[in-house]
Amino acid sequence: MHLPELSRRDLLKAGAATALLIGFQLTPGGRARAAAMPTSAVPNAFVRIGSDDTVTVLSKHLEMGQGTYTGLATILAEELDADWQTVRVEGAPANAAVYNNLNWGPIQGTGGSSAMANSWMQLRQAGASARALLVAAAAKDWGVPATEISVQAGLVTHAASGRKARFGELVATAATLEAPKEVKLKDAKDFKLVGKQKLSRRDSADKINGKAIFTQDVQLPGMLTAVVAHPPRFGAKLRSVDASAAKAVKGVVDVLTIESGVAVLAKGFWAAKKGRDALKLDWDESGAIQQGSGELRDEFTALLKQPGAVANLQGEPDAAFARAAQVVRAVYEFPYLAHAAMEPLNCVISLGTDGAEVWNGEQFHTFDQGAVAAVFGLKPEQVKINTLYAGGSFGRRANPASDFVIECARIVKASGGKTPVKMVWTREDDMRSGYYRPMYLHEAEAALDAQGQLIGWRQRIVGQSIITGTAFEGFMVKNGVDATSVEGAANLSYHVPNLRVDLHSPQKAVPVLWWRSVGHTHTGFAVETLIDAAASAAKADPVAFRLALLDKHPRHAGVLRLAADKAGWGKPLKPGKKGEKRGRGVAVVESFGSYVAEVAEVTVLADGSFRIDRVVCAVDCGIAINPDVIRAQMEGGIGFGLSATLHGAITLKDGQVEQSNFHDYPVLRINEMPKIEVHIVPSDAPPTGVGEPGVPPIAPAVANALAAITGKRLSTLPLKLA
Repeated sequence: MHLPELSRRDLLKAGAATALLIGFQLTPGGRARAAAMPTSAVPNAFVRIGSDDTVTVLSKHLEMGQGTYTGLATILAEELDADWQTVRVEGAPANAAVYNNLNWGPIQGTGGSSAMANSWMQLRQAGASARALLVAAAAKDWGVPATEISVQAGLVTHAASGRKARFGELVATAATLEAPKEVKLKDAKDFKLVGKQKLSRRDSADKINGKAIFTQDVQLPGMLTAVVAHPPRFGAKLRSVDASAAKAVKGVVDVLTIESGVAVLAKGFWAAKKGRDALKLDWDESGAIQQGSGELRDEFTALLKQPGAVANLQGEPDAAFARAAQVVRAVYEFPYLAHAAMEPLNCVISLGTDGAEVWNGEQFHTFDQGAVAAVFGLKPEQVKINTLYAGGSFGRRANPASDFVIECARIVKASGGKTPVKMVWTREDDMRSGYYRPMYLHEAEAALDAQGQLIGWRQRIVGQSIITGTAFEGFMVKNGVDATSVEGAANLSYHVPNLRVDLHSPQKAVPVLWWRSVGHTHTGFAVETLIDAAASAAKADPVAFRLALLDKHPRHAGVLRLAADKAGWGKPLKPGKKGEKRGRGVAVVESFGSYVAEVAEVTVLADGSFRIDRVVCAVDCGIAINPDVIRAQMEGGIGFGLSATLHGAITLKDGQVEQSNFHDYPVLRINEMPKIEVHIVPSDAPPTGVGEPGVPPIAPAVANALAAITGKRLSTLPLKLA
């Protein structure tokens, strides 16, 4: 519901009685501004210290399994000198004015592997401000100079007098003080938590013991469960519905027609699903997509023969190809992909007299808050969002269209808002009626001179735009080029004096959305396999060939050298069993400000199939806030990427998605997971993302290993030898 307006006096009174609440933000000039208590009902507060010594970090970012809560808490707790065992995390309220993603402007949300990068200085300042207030409180209570007071692991100490106090004993006094205008941050050499030890994740215990609350766990008085029948083809509209059989199902309460389909409300999921199955639906498919994957591929292939919108042009690429001694060329195909997160989509919304309340694994607070407000005719601030855990997302919950959240709101509105509604999408719903990583085709070619030097690069990309039509279009689509479609190609890291990258973005009715590591999912594969083929044509070692082209990119070169060294590059692999052949492949990709190189060891079996045995990964993500989380994210990213490498493909037949669940859209099985080693490059650079950068290098590394073994270069994902 809409939060009541509270006066500063009310807030001070509440804070002094129970907790110290620290607000912090960066002003336009970059200086810190902090206050012991906020002046608004929804403050820009990042830490709350209770009289029971509990330190609560308010996270403006979603915890969906990637370790965000642990990372953000570590940053703040480091400067606060908190006892890690007393630190907990909860989701911050939706308020872009105070909890915005600093990388995105006035938008609150999680994505682009940006949580640590944009919160690093913000949370350090907030932690240091809270620490300074506690020290000032102790100095006032004890009548001693603040300079003589130290803080360690949640204990404030004055050594000369022997006085000690826990944080909770000081909050009442601290809440009456003005926060310092300037605070001194720690030198990295003095860090005790950041990068220094394996910290227990802040979300793990509750997820193990069942206390963690996901959207599916929400139960409200009188709540009904809704499932929706969606059109079988994208772009189809409902012509008519016969709901008589559905209404006869025990537990079904109502059947409602909404913009996206027909919703069945019931007293539980199973009744709602049975009711939906009983619906008799007639769809008008005159405006629906009728093409299958083959027809779309043919259309995209035709576009490959035509110049597109120029994403980058350097030198004279056509002239370079005209004088080339060798040209290496490939056409690449990448299918649509589903996000297939462990937790299918769901949302709970309750409508009251003064506003609406949402429970959701909330990834795009600002978009979803505004979308719900628009459905109900409310102001955004009248929509309260409770951010719960999410069981994965990989981009699916960060939808500028707010599709499933709007759908839940429309059901509530159509029902008159009489009861809260939990809307649940089944796995089949999201697989067949959701959003997808676009299908892409590339044509790429590299020109080599007589000495084997890379002198030219041309690459044409065809695929739907993710950004067009969204709030990001104004600054991410320039001259007809969607930056997410060409990232990793238009800004090629390898030194090539003559380069052209262009793009076609055909408009199709298939809904598309970013997918873990976005454009790098396809550009990384095309670039890294083509550069490998160029190295082979030049009769050069793949690592040495890359290093020669990365002389102006030391961080790329650094992870490449580290991964190659740890993998034993250049040394023979242990022979396989009779009839088996083994080899290595390498790839290095920069994405989201982080640099990742991976070496894959692959075995081709006697029957012609293949197995990934080992992956050695090197990552440079700046300061390693939580090394254990970084390793886990690299391991998870590699596993996620291998799903697409070996299996992933959403296909259409006559405009309908053919896949429905994990039996026909398989993800990586445990027996397919290789041994993984992760090596983190020591760095004092600001931290960058790790949620996505582990994904792009794995498919090209595996493809390059297969080429090294078989001499056959694969250019279509998923990879198939036969």
